[in-house]
Amino acid sequence: MTAAPALAPAADIAIDVHGLSKSFGGREVVHDLSMQVKRGTIYGFLGPNGSGKTTTIRMLCGLLTPDSGEGTCLGYDIRRDADKIKRQVGYMTQRFSLYQDLSVRENLEFVARLYGVRDARGTARDMIKRLGLNGREEQLAGNLSGGWKQRLALGACTLPNPQLLLLDEPTAGVDPKARRDFWNEIHALAADGLTVLVSTHYMDEAERCHEIAYIAYGHLLAHGTVDEVIATSDLSTWTVSGDGLNALATELAGKPGIDMVAPFGTSLHVSGRDRAAMEAAIAPYRDREGVRWQHGEPSLEDVFIELMTRATDNFQ
Repeated sequence: MTAAPALAPAADIAIDVHGLSKSFGGREVVHDLSMQVKRGTIYGFLGPNGSGKTTTIRMLCGLLTPDSGEGTCLGYDIRRDADKIKRQVGYMTQRFSLYQDLSVRENLEFVARLYGVRDARGTARDMIKRLGLNGREEQLAGNLSGGWKQRLALGACTLPNPQLLLLDEPTAGVDPKARRDFWNEIHALAADGLTVLVSTHYMDEAERCHEIAYIAYGHLLAHGTVDEVIATSDLSTWTVSGDGLNALATELAGKPGIDMVAPFGTSLHVSGRDRAAMEAAIAPYRDREGVRWQHGEPSLEDVFIELMTRATDNFQ
């Protein structure tokens, strides 16, 4: 008999919840969700818009009371100790929420005083240095570019030294270099013990997370490391290149055994969970002139799209 896997020691667990459900207006937004997140982990949440990601994140950290279920966050009960949890949480929303008509320094000093941080000026000065905002201290926040606003917002929500950081699609509309710099800083914070929950639609950002969860319309469909999620998808994928791919995609879509046909640059990804049925479906097209078929490994985006096609929208 195989022994059950050992659970991580409680001290190493930031979030441990079981059976969480939440409804709004008679519609269930999150259904019977159970999850465990280790301290110092960057945990990514993926899923369609309206799938319950933000509601899940808010329940996990006591910001929203579930209709049913129980659990702990940072050692506190998510139902009884919500106020204690909130004091340990930094929250960075997609929309810039600091004062546009205050300078970088003034915003950070204001946040420091708001949280009762000793030596607000010195703390703000140290954060400016850490985030590379030197030389921009007196610039108005409203005049910053998207990338610099992002850094300032990150500095503001981590200035009180929270144990848990919530990021709600934090890099929407930010250029690639600014996104990379942002994620480098997030990894540095996690290495220091900060636990990070982040919702994102970017596959490259999901791949930067230590673990991910895919939530579709309130149901947790997959979770684990990126490699684990891909491996457990049971997808078989072919990459098709050559001529007439648009017409080929139309012909293949919907055939038994083919769960997904998606263009990727100058090629197609053709995937299915029933390997035998998919092989039978593509067999008539394998020898088509000017088309090359190459068997490959599914990408995280392949898995994401395939899961999305299978999910049922509970708001329709």
